[in-house]
Amino acid sequence: MNHTNTEIVHGVLNFLNELREGMEYFLRWLVISESPSSEPESQEKIINILSDSLERVNYKVQRVGRQEKFGGHLLSIPKRRAKNHPSQLLLGHCDTVWPKGTLKEMPEVIENGKMRGPGVYDMKGGLVQLVYALKAIHELKLEPPLTPVVFINSDEETGSLNSTRYIKCLAQCASRAFVMEPSLGLKGKLKTARKGASRYTVVVKGKAAHAGLNPEGGASAILELAHIIQQLFALNDSVKGITVNVGMIDGGLRPNVIAPESKAMVDVRVMTYQDAMEIDDKIKSLSAHTPGTKIEVLGGIGRPPLERTEGNRKLWELAKELGNVLGIELEEGIAGGSSDGNTTSQYIPTLDGLGAVGDGAHATHEHIILDKMIERAALLTLLIMSPQVV
Repeated sequence: MNHTNTEIVHGVLNFLNELREGMEYFLRWLVISESPSSEPESQEKIINILSDSLERVNYKVQRVGRQEKFGGHLLSIPKRRAKNHPSQLLLGHCDTVWPKGTLKEMPEVIENGKMRGPGVYDMKGGLVQLVYALKAIHELKLEPPLTPVVFINSDEETGSLNSTRYIKCLAQCASRAFVMEPSLGLKGKLKTARKGASRYTVVVKGKAAHAGLNPEGGASAILELAHIIQQLFALNDSVKGITVNVGMIDGGLRPNVIAPESKAMVDVRVMTYQDAMEIDDKIKSLSAHTPGTKIEVLGGIGRPPLERTEGNRKLWELAKELGNVLGIELEEGIAGGSSDGNTTSQYIPTLDGLGAVGDGAHATHEHIILDKMIERAALLTLLIMSPQVV
């Protein structure tokens, strides 16, 4: 590392260390601003807070995608941006799985070097690190080689149904993506692979009849669904990392009626896009064996897997190198859940899990380790300042 880069590293670390108290205060502010995906109006406060913070580092902010069912998303770019300059996408979400009022049972609290509270780990800690990385770049008058473009959505926890089209568009215009999802576990592993997620509803149509007087006149949709469920579970493959789970079933009218309809909700997770296509074909090819019944399959592939592509590996190697400069021994891991990084990875090199170090995503023990926030914000700053990796 040359003299100039060494100066940048020391400057960034000193700057962030001086602002530690401000980072913690900002994080507490975000956590107490409850923002469940299911309540679009709850996004107003947190998006306004984030907008104000970005405007203070000379970014202009645009609100997109706001509808009755969606809280809208934040798109932000530097006010001073060179024309035809390549860009890099900084991606996060401000929604949580926790309903409003959770703070009463799960209050925001700092103890033993940890901050607890709904959404602190997934992923409001990552949002703080993103804002402060940009603050360091702004205050230290650094010039990133690629223009940082910030996109923060409010529907990630429910599948990014409204925001995915924006993410795809931004990814196709960028050179790389850094995703501020929480790191993997207490070791702070970066997420260099994620399973893809698909959802299906298998609907079975039968024929109603009186179960005692005329059972032969009916066709049981529940009986057929029982056969289908066994076929679905048979698609599991632990060696390939394929999981197929029937998580919900419904059907029937009354105990004395042959069921005219039943359905099963199915979750599929895979490691490769090829496996996703193969499982998709098998589920959509299911056929009825019980006379008088028929099957309809709804749904399909949602987020494709985040695979260890050549471009993704280069970003991981870059992060590992910068981690060594900062005195961090980074590790990588595979996440069973999906994120918006699964989407960006289809278009550009993507590195996920750059957010907070902690544990308990979607759980009552959700927390982050406060001491790790400085080094993680510094790592993101150096990644943003790094030349393009292709």
